Amino acid sequence: MSLRPDLVLIGEWIRPGSRVLDLGCGDGALLKHLQDTRNVTGYGLEIDDANVTRCISSDVNVIQTDLDAGLQDFSGKSFDYVIMTQTLQAVHFPDRLLEEMLRLGDEGIVTFPNFAHWQNRVQLALGGRMPMSRTLPNPWYSTPNIHLCSVTDFEKLCAERGIHILQRVMVDHAHHRTPGATLLPNLLGKNALYRFQRRG
Repeated sequence: MSLRPDLVLIGEWIRPGSRVLDLGCGDGALLKHLQDTRNVTGYGLEIDDANVTRCISSDVNVIQTDLDAGLQDFSGKSFDYVIMTQTLQAVHFPDRLLEEMLRLGDEGIVTFPNFAHWQNRVQLALGGRMPMSRTLPNPWYSTPNIHLCSVTDFEKLCAERGIHILQRVMVDHAHHRTPGATLLPNLLGKNALYRFQRRG
């Protein structure tokens, strides 16, 4: 099974033998990849029944839970990395979840769609409608995304909360790096990948 390019990139950020917690792990593809290529141990947290079943069939340790209910069952600094891909914008309290990620892990990694991409701006400005694209395919009334943000928004939140950004990569809708997205991330990047830790 081929892995999305952004997940391959995340895999390159993970030290071999690390302890990993994957929030909203989906079908467990990233954790399975990390187990096979990086010899990691850890868990995925997932709410969807079908995805939990897929994780189990792939020998991925998974716990069925709602991220909005909190992560209080885990002790502080239990993991080297806490990862959350394409889920930050779908939780009720993304700022609290970022804090929890850094309570539980030495480093956090998140990915999210960049709402400030130029195509979204054009749809809002000229069409007067909530944007839809390959990155944001659902209409406003049925989207799982409840807290969309831009690259600038995310980096401002990190600065306010004392979170130090270690790496940022911007990719297109197919999750490939492009020169334009690197040069003008908030305007030309469709999806953002961040690696971060607590400042100091």
